Amino acid sequence: MTLLSDAAVLAELEQTPGWTRVSKTLDRTYRFQSFRDAMFFVNGVAALAESAGHHPDIAVHYNVVALSLWTHSAGGLTAKDFALARTIDAVLA
Repeated sequence: MTLLSDAAVLAELEQTPGWTRVSKTLDRTYRFQSFRDAMFFVNGVAALAESAGHHPDIAVHYNVVALSLWTHSAGGLTAKDFALARTIDAVLA
């Protein structure tokens, strides 16, 4: 995968509301009613990520889930990251 230019990242961010660029990652935090709801979400993300062959970094703090996407093999953001972010939001959010 090819790294996106800064201009391409900005254009992708416009089409991916709720997500922010943090250095070389694409991040979003979700807050749920309970730990149980957060874990259902995490399991859904895991299934989508596995299907896409692209695995985010996930942090769980009780009812808060933080996702961080980046293409490890490319060393930064690629189109694959934005595609997974949009899929997560379309299916789970």
